[in-house]
Amino acid sequence: MAEHTSSSITIEAAPADVMGVIADFARYPEWTGEVKEAEILASDEKGRAEKVRLLLDAGAIKDDHTLAYTWTGENEVSWTLVKSQMLRSLDGSYRLAAKGDATEVTYQLTVDVKIPMLGMIKRKAEKVIIDRALAGLKKRVESGPDLTAGSEPESGAASESGAASESGSGSETEPKA
Repeated sequence: MAEHTSSSITIEAAPADVMGVIADFARYPEWTGEVKEAEILASDEKGRAEKVRLLLDAGAIKDDHTLAYTWTGENEVSWTLVKSQMLRSLDGSYRLAAKGDATEVTYQLTVDVKIPMLGMIKRKAEKVIIDRALAGLKKRVESGPDLTAGSEPESGAASESGAASESGSGSETEPKA
């Protein structure tokens, strides 16, 4: 099994509000930083995204890729790479757990690029992607109900943003938000 990077963050909102932001792909360019465009290509019977095209600009990595999303209950979404110019694989997930009035969000990510890259450098890149994503998600959700309440998810789930820790260990660290 490939090594992965994982991290968690606590967001002061209900899981449904957090998932509402995660699932609102059309608004990703407003808060993720790296995602410049998001286009839902297919949705399931509940209106959640099943396939999403994302235009990514993360400095050294610029890519146009398509992800397939799988929704497990109301508090988990995972994705896998369908096609990409620069990536060989991209698998990730958001898992949400209610913690009183807050939500613990765990982001797990595994990335494999088509160009040769040392594992240590790849894991560092995963961590940066995850940390930025979790911090952006936290800021977006906690910035107010006008951004989450009443805005139905366009269909879909998470992005390549989130939080991470050391690869393969599955241990979780709290990113600095």
